[in-house]
Amino acid sequence: MIELDGLTKEYRERVAVDDLTVRIEPGRVTGFLGPNGSGKTTTMRCVLGLTRPTAGTATVLGVPYRALDRPMRRVGALIDPGARHPGRTAYQHLAVLAQSNALPARRVDEVVELVGLGGVAHERVRGFSLGMAQRLGIAAALLGDPEVLLLDEPVNGLDPEGIRWMRELLRELAAEGRTVLVSSHLMSEMQDTADHLVVLGRGRLLADVSMADLLGAHAAVRVRSPEAPLLSVALGRAGAHVSLELDGALRVRGLDAAAVGDVAFAAGLRVHELTRVVASLEAVYLSLTGEDVEYRAGRS
Repeated sequence: MIELDGLTKEYRERVAVDDLTVRIEPGRVTGFLGPNGSGKTTTMRCVLGLTRPTAGTATVLGVPYRALDRPMRRVGALIDPGARHPGRTAYQHLAVLAQSNALPARRVDEVVELVGLGGVAHERVRGFSLGMAQRLGIAAALLGDPEVLLLDEPVNGLDPEGIRWMRELLRELAAEGRTVLVSSHLMSEMQDTADHLVVLGRGRLLADVSMADLLGAHAAVRVRSPEAPLLSVALGRAGAHVSLELDGALRVRGLDAAAVGDVAFAAGLRVHELTRVVASLEAVYLSLTGEDVEYRAGRS
C-alpha cells in the first residue's frame, strides 16, 4: 500500500504537488493520470525518497521508503529508464542491483527472460533502443519480486506486442495482491488496463475513483424517434438532460436506457433506436483536466 497524507512539494514559487491525500490499494492496477507538469513524477519521487516533500508524508507499506531494509525486495520502481551505466551489459546492470540488495543471481536470469531480453542480455546497454531500455528498466523494477510497483510511463517506446505484454503483466501482478501504480498518457491503454484512477491537475487531486464509476458517471443514452421533439420534452420533464446530435438522434444524460424507454412508452412515442453510450476515458480525462493543462500548444 502507498499512502500520501497532505503531500506538498514546492519549488520556489511553483507548487508541484498541492496537499495531496490519497491511498493506493493493493490488488488492483491504479492508473496515475494528469497533464504534463501535473505532479505525477514528483509524487512518485517523493514516495521513493528521491525528493524531499515540503510538507506532508509519503509512506509505502506503512513506513517511509528510506526506512525499508533492502528496499528492492519490497518496492520496485521505473522512474528513469536511462539511469544505467552505458558501458555495462544488461546482465551486468541487473547483477549489480541484485548484489546490492542481496538477491540471488538466478533472479537476474528470471527477469531477463520475463521481459524478453534474453537474446541481448550480454550486449552493452549503450546500444539499446528506447524499447529495449524500457524493458531493462522494467526488469530492474521486478528484480526483487516486490510487493509494490511504481511505474512511470512503462509502455513508452514499446511496440504493440510489448504494450500488450505490459498490460497483461500489470494485471497479473495486481491479481497476485500487489500494489501497482502506473502513469501513462495513453488513455486507451489505461482504459484497458487500470481498475482505479487517480487524476492530478496542477498538483491537486481531481479524481480518486474506480474506472467503472468514472466512465459510468459520464455514460449517456442515444435514442432516435420520429417524434424526437415530443420525446425530448417528455425526457426533460422526467429530469433528464437532452441534447440533439447531428443525425437527429437525442443524447440523454441522467436516465438509463430502461428509464428512457419507459418515458417513451408512457408518452405513447415510437422509438427506433435505444443505445447506451459509454464515454471513452480520453473524453472524460479531457473534461476533468481541461482547466489544469499547464503546457498548452498554440494553434497554427
